[in-house]
Amino acid sequence: MTENKNILEMKNIVKTFPGVKALKGVNLSVKYGEIHALMGENGAGKSTLMKCLIGIHPPTSGEIYFDGKLIENYNTAEALRIGISMIHQELSPVEHRSIMENIWLGREPKTKFGLVDHKKMYEMTLEVLKKIDLEEDPKKLMVNLTVAKMQMIEIAKAISYNAQLIVMDEPTSALTNKEIKQLFSIMRKLKEEGKSIVYISHKLEEIFEITDRVTVYRDGNFIGTEDTDKIDTGKLIKMMVGRNIDEMFPKVECPIGDVRLTVKNLSDRNSFKNVSFDLRKGEILGVAGLVGAGRTEVIETLFGLRNKTSGQVMIEGKEVTINSPQDAKVNKMALLTEDRRLNGIFPMLTVFQNAFMANIQKYIKKSKLFDHKMAVKDVNKFVDIIKIKTPTIYQRIENLSGGNQQKVLVARWLLTEPEILILDEPTRGIDVGAKAEIHRLISTLAGQGKSIIMVSSELPEIMGMSDRIMVMHEGKVTGIIDNKKDLTQEELMLYATGQASSLPNN
Repeated sequence: MTENKNILEMKNIVKTFPGVKALKGVNLSVKYGEIHALMGENGAGKSTLMKCLIGIHPPTSGEIYFDGKLIENYNTAEALRIGISMIHQELSPVEHRSIMENIWLGREPKTKFGLVDHKKMYEMTLEVLKKIDLEEDPKKLMVNLTVAKMQMIEIAKAISYNAQLIVMDEPTSALTNKEIKQLFSIMRKLKEEGKSIVYISHKLEEIFEITDRVTVYRDGNFIGTEDTDKIDTGKLIKMMVGRNIDEMFPKVECPIGDVRLTVKNLSDRNSFKNVSFDLRKGEILGVAGLVGAGRTEVIETLFGLRNKTSGQVMIEGKEVTINSPQDAKVNKMALLTEDRRLNGIFPMLTVFQNAFMANIQKYIKKSKLFDHKMAVKDVNKFVDIIKIKTPTIYQRIENLSGGNQQKVLVARWLLTEPEILILDEPTRGIDVGAKAEIHRLISTLAGQGKSIIMVSSELPEIMGMSDRIMVMHEGKVTGIIDNKKDLTQEELMLYATGQASSLPNN
């Protein structure tokens, strides 16, 4: 049949944008019935290459062969027609439309009178949701779904095209372990049906679990393709970053000072109840828990994005009222949000504009004129410190990789000179090299006496970077644990699943 033959061949692909050569003559070959990983640091060119494949960004030069035929001058609709679909890293659902309307958008079944056949669309949606074991009402609005559920709907949509090749760009970034296992089960079924999958992920353990081969890119260059079972983690990382990374979690032991932030019995109406903790100067407090535990809701309430129903917040022993992000900023707080695309970056604006906007008042002179020179100096300073890869600060941020967009958001909040820095999934969708840089920066800030709350779904990150760990389950704190050397992931999971508690009334 088609065993060991290539369904896809991309040869000498070059892609240039204004001021950037994103792809420098790269190659990719994918076999029929293969799960093929694309690896590389943010900015390596993985997502750009896939956008060339599906017609979003036509390559500047090079050739693409699919199912043995040369593909030329086609758009995304043509890519779907010939059998290629893609699940994008950045979700873009039509939020105030239903699940079924999102899945069948632009290809809705019609009645004999040419009207949308809602009954048939409902049944078709149930059928495709069943394939991924997702029990949701097809009429439910997307806006009422969690990010994880939205991701699963995107997977269902890709499957609904009956594509021969599916590109999955960071599909597990918002999924729980249970949902990841569910996704891998779906991927294996697709593979058995002879479908091919291109899988982009920064999670090395996933690559070794689910993929057959891996292709690595670095700085827009093709580095090589290897059988996954013939390489180890060390070799893969070295291919990706061009060097060995000895420390993924460069946590520096630094003195922990007095209590800076005290939270007592903080509650909201639906998501969490009676959350209490202290945060000290120079401390990194990790916040762990499964999806739905209430972690994000707690920190958004702290930052004034949500209304609390009860509880106290004290800074330096003095009770403060925080009803808005502006109140939080006045109290020297900063928040790096979980989803950079939905509520972080302004894609049409430049790196420069995205970086200074949270602290714009600093650059307004008494004459009401904007001090452009000072702002440029400050932004460039953090571009260098955080190692943001951009040809210029006047580059539109949408042209940067996801990881570099995240770094710009970190720079945005550091420019406000916060004393309390709240980080929600700070390394989600970031490659191993950039993760180590972000971790080093977090450790440095703690060493300068900053107080840091770090929410993360990755237990190795929580355990590698935190001084103490607050674990939540279904809106309640089940434990605040010293991060001692003999602490295990299994122990944390007992707290995260509600099977253990070190606090009363939980």
